[in-house]
Amino acid sequence: MRSRTAKIAVSLFLLLGLPSQVVLSGLVDFSPGLMESVSKRFGTEGPRRLIQMKIAVNKIRAAAGKDFAKNAGLSTDAQYEMPVLRQVNDFYNHVPYFSDQEHWGVEDYWATPVEFIASWGGDCEDYAIAKYMTLKDLGIPPERLRITYVRAIRIGETHMVLAYYPNPAAEPWIMDNLVEEILPASARTDLVPVYSFNDDDLWLASGNTRKGGASTVRLWKDLIEKMAKEKRM
Repeated sequence: MRSRTAKIAVSLFLLLGLPSQVVLSGLVDFSPGLMESVSKRFGTEGPRRLIQMKIAVNKIRAAAGKDFAKNAGLSTDAQYEMPVLRQVNDFYNHVPYFSDQEHWGVEDYWATPVEFIASWGGDCEDYAIAKYMTLKDLGIPPERLRITYVRAIRIGETHMVLAYYPNPAAEPWIMDNLVEEILPASARTDLVPVYSFNDDDLWLASGNTRKGGASTVRLWKDLIEKMAKEKRM
């Protein structure tokens, strides 16, 4: 969440001219070096929580079956992949909510899924990012996923959710840490879109698209660099 709408403008267009494509494999293939680093940073509970994450994600993967990625790519109405969306949504929504200030001691921090789970807390960006990265790892086409900034009218703050588009022209389904059920966007009249992005593109509320625009979001660039560092441990 955000305490001020102005924070959207801060993170939106910091033009860096860097590649936006994210190439990740084995999201829960945690190396011994990473586990050691997590233990030093978050204590002995950190690695244990990552093991729980690994078990949960691999359980979802096994239940979905070896043809999940192929079949999900052929689906156009979200009914086939919805059980996986729900399981991922439910798993991460059990993590406690903390503002960035109380959890990280800074005004705005985008945690990697490892940091989110190992520290066992985060805010709306961290839920949306973890769900995005996990669904990609499970085989959901990234073009169907958009991390989306919104104004949450009921709480009077800016907020982040993950939107799932079963096809380019479809109404998206909203995965939100504030609402347990995954609902179509038309049922979330409390959310007003501001902008959204995935690995490749950035969309404004007007519908205009900027190819490669995700690289202009500074905190996204920082997040990807942190994830790459985790992979090298």
